[in-house]
Amino acid sequence: MVKIKSFSTNNGDMFYIRHGSDNFTIIDCCIDDENKKSIIKELKIESKDKGITRLISTHPDDDHIRGLKYLTENYSIPNFYCVENKATKNNPTDDFKKYCELRDSTKAFYIDKDCNRKWMNQSSNERGSSGINIKWPDTTNKYFKRALQEVNNGSSPNNISPIIKYSLENNISIYWFGDLESEFMNNIKNNIEWTRADIIFAPHHGRSSGRIPNEILEKIKPKIIIIGEAPSKDLDYYIGYETITQNMAKDIVIICEGNTADFFVENFNYTTIPSNLKTIYGKALMGYNYIGSLEYDE
Repeated sequence: MVKIKSFSTNNGDMFYIRHGSDNFTIIDCCIDDENKKSIIKELKIESKDKGITRLISTHPDDDHIRGLKYLTENYSIPNFYCVENKATKNNPTDDFKKYCELRDSTKAFYIDKDCNRKWMNQSSNERGSSGINIKWPDTTNKYFKRALQEVNNGSSPNNISPIIKYSLENNISIYWFGDLESEFMNNIKNNIEWTRADIIFAPHHGRSSGRIPNEILEKIKPKIIIIGEAPSKDLDYYIGYETITQNMAKDIVIICEGNTADFFVENFNYTTIPSNLKTIYGKALMGYNYIGSLEYDE
């Protein structure tokens, strides 16, 4: 069984994957005072029997590293993955200082296009792969190098976000884009080998400024696009695609077993349900509303 969760974090991003192998992955950190204890408790419960824990930080904006200092003080992060950078801020928060400390430490593993690492995407006799592959950045690409230089000079780190794909044989496939912006994605769209996936977590929380270009969507052919938390006026609702909107759904949990993925949302009044989700009798998760199941390609 694989469990994937997208936290409702007040206009931020935070996910985890409880892998079917001996791996546990957190993607980004956004923890506020009101939810910090419950999130730490959940992470400890979900990862307690996993031998490898990693945190992938897509980029050091506050809504992706908020509470990072608290997280590291209350939960062990032995492996920290990020794009290599020298981002600076004029008024660094404690969380940004912690990000820089981890980024520059021996715990850090710098991710880039097609990088390999044991148990991230390589199996061994000891344990299996987590199924995580990095599709971007290409550190030789002129657009990435320009974005990186701007970040190192103090500009927004949105466009140094990696593109992450999770997939395993006979399992669901998902893309994460961090906070990549539309213009940047349009510039690099021909430099990436796009493969089909069942789910996309929309870039930049689903904002119009981060809308995925149509040419990319046509290659990925997502069955569901999950639109993150942001002010409604800023969102692109991806007309023509099946969507789940986290502003309304709140926490989203996906349980993958066999050849189905079961979708649960925190909001029991959520009614905007993708038409390609099928209802399967007997599906339940305590504290969540079952909204249907997706059959994915084997």
